[in-house]
This record gives sequence, C-alpha cells and structure tokens, in this order.
Amino acid sequence: MGDLNSDRLSGPGEFGLIRKLTSGLLRHHPSTRLGIGDDAAVLDYAGFNIVVTTDLLLEGVHFDLDYVPLRHLGYKSVIVNLSDICAMCAVPLQITVSLGISPDMGIHEVEELYNGIRLACNRYSVDVIGGDTSASRSGLTISITALGAARQGQLVYRKGARPGDLICVTGNLGAAYLGLLFLQRESRLSKENPDFSPNPDAYPYLVGRQLKPEAQTDLVDHLLSRDIRPTAMIDLSDGLSSDLLHVCEASGTGSRIDCDKIPLHDETVRFSEEIQASPLVAVLNGGEDYEILFTAGQEDVKIISEIPGVTVIGSMTEGKAGNWLILPDHSTVPMAAGGWDAFRVR
Repeated sequence: MGDLNSDRLSGPGEFGLIRKLTSGLLRHHPSTRLGIGDDAAVLDYAGFNIVVTTDLLLEGVHFDLDYVPLRHLGYKSVIVNLSDICAMCAVPLQITVSLGISPDMGIHEVEELYNGIRLACNRYSVDVIGGDTSASRSGLTISITALGAARQGQLVYRKGARPGDLICVTGNLGAAYLGLLFLQRESRLSKENPDFSPNPDAYPYLVGRQLKPEAQTDLVDHLLSRDIRPTAMIDLSDGLSSDLLHVCEASGTGSRIDCDKIPLHDETVRFSEEIQASPLVAVLNGGEDYEILFTAGQEDVKIISEIPGVTVIGSMTEGKAGNWLILPDHSTVPMAAGGWDAFRVR
C-alpha cells in the first residue's frame, strides 16, 4: 500500500509545487525575455501597445467542482482572459497564474487543473510567465492576468461605435448558459436520486460550450488580414443585452437588434423547448459565450460577410433613439441589461 501522505501539498512545499507544475511549459515568444524564476517577468516589446487584463474565478461563485472537471476549469480560466485581449483586437501573448488552493485538494488535482492551463496555452501559443500560490480557507480561487499586444492604431475600444454601424457577432449565442443549466439540473437530480445517471451526451454541444469555450483569435486574424478596423468591440461574457449596452453607453449610441438574425445552435433551440423557455432569454441574459460583438461601418459589409462565422444582427442608432429588440412578429420591445452582475443579490 502506498504512502497516504505522498499526494499531500505539504510534501513538495510551495516552490517545489511551482517547479513541478511549470517544468513542462514551453516558451513561444522571443518577447518573453525572462519568465518564471525571478521577482517579475521581463517582456521586450518594440512598437506595440501592451494590453493587460485580469479575471478572478471563485469556487461556489463562478464554478462548482461537483460537475466541472478540473482540467476543463484550467482551460476555461485561461480562455476568459484571452477573450478580453481579443475584444481589444489585440493578440494574446503571456499570462500569469495565481491560485488559492484549498487544503482539501491533493497534488494530482492541482496538476490536473494546470494540465488544462497548459493545454490552453499551447493551443493559443501563450506563455505562462509567473504568478503566485497560497492556501485558501474558502475553496479554490483562480486569478489569471493576460497580456497582449497590438500595433499602433490597431486597438479597438468600446467607445467608437457610430449611428448606422452594423452590429456583428461571431459564432452562436446562448449555448453556454443553457449548458450550465443542463449541468446544474443533472447534478441536482443525481443528488436527489442515487439511481439517476447523468447523461452529458444528451447535449454535448451545450456542455462543451460551458466547460470548454474558445477565444476568438481567428476573428482578430481575419480582421487584420483584411485591413478592417471595427469601430467598437466587446466580448460576450455577461449576455448580449448587458454587453451591447456597455458599448452603447461608451459610444453614446442606441441600438436595434433583429432577434430573427441572432445565430442559435440546434441544441440551444432543442433544450430551450425542453425546459419551456425562449432561447432569447439565454442569449440576452445568460453570458459565458465568449464570442465577440463588434460594430463596423456599412462600407465594410461585403468584406465582413466573407469572414467565417460572423453574423450581422442589427445596427447602431442615435443615442436618443434608445435600445430595441425587433421580435419575430416584427413588434419591438425595449432592451434592458439582464446579464451577469457579480454583486447582484441571488
């Protein structure tokens, strides 16, 4: 029988654990002059704007380990940061990773989390250049900072949209939130009935969009290669309603969205029907799709239509016109922010 203490985090200690987790990390960019191993990383950029973003993921708030595999969680924790870099029309290059680790976790579990981080970094050619680890008394905490770069004049902000601009989105919307609802339902039924067997294969696309989203680096590549500079950009992390209204507020514009044009996956429609809900609720208020919403001038419509996976769903208006949804029956209703708010009472 093996040593019961061999998997305890106290064995290697903090720095031993760091060496163990980072020993297989590859360096993808010459701009990473010095990564892990000193008090700070050293990055060498010339002629570039540097973009930095940080996200904090807390157990019990942002994820539930009852149904979220640690490898998927590690992968997703990287993607949510890379998505913010992409939403600036910048290229993600480096991240730092800080973990607050529960004493209940074993070394193999932390390694599994880091395996997901490593997979995401290799998938998107991103370097891990540092971070921190600490004990946590309130479950697992993950904090990742991402750095990216853009050439002068390349960055796109939320504030540049103009009346008449097209509103465009990548991919399809609402699937991640419905994936969360499905996982929560399967977990609840498992707890209520020991004989119940969860069936993730019933909605594999929805589950995948919730557990393993992807960053939209391809969009940035397409925009740059076609010399298109959107007037505004934002990633769809909090739901279409909240995120579009952020752009409208920053730009001083209104908006009109044609609900019939919002791209939906077949599983999004099917699960919505099963739970007797409109898929628009998931689209507008769900969040975590990590697609990109951007606005562009009417003169770019032909080129935009050639970018794979991009759909025009509406247009920007004068600010005084307000924000409206055009429903399938051609009636209109005002659009209000209903997406994720970290401090909303639940």
